[in-house]
Amino acid sequence: METIIRAVVGYFVLLLVVRVLRHRAGSQMTLFEFVLIFLIGGIVILSTVGLDHSVTNCTCAVITVGFLHRALSWAKSKNPRVGAILDGSPVVLIKRGQWQPDVVTSMGVRKEEVQAAARGRGIPSLERVEYAILERNGGISIIEKQS
Repeated sequence: METIIRAVVGYFVLLLVVRVLRHRAGSQMTLFEFVLIFLIGGIVILSTVGLDHSVTNCTCAVITVGFLHRALSWAKSKNPRVGAILDGSPVVLIKRGQWQPDVVTSMGVRKEEVQAAARGRGIPSLERVEYAILERNGGISIIEKQS
């Protein structure tokens, strides 16, 4: 039973750490952030199984985390508020062509990241961007100004 409780606590600690890293998707994470998450994950696993390194204990921990993840995914599909709490909400970085400096700073987004998203949409300059939105999955959506 202790393993299951530790697995639940560890899951929520990892969820919190990933949430604190803000709106970054896996493809947008830096090497440092990946190392951080893997290291914390390893520490959580070690603390979950403790001194009992049996296959049964590890299996219980993995199954508990899997079920917990599945339950939270189900809750997100049934209740949008749960999804907003766990995944965050879209945030506007550029509104009507104007940077939102408070939002950009609090989200830790660099101008280069927005420029790269614009170039990906075939927009060569940020002056042609009407809206830039940091999505829940960490991607940046770009809406071009109408000519």
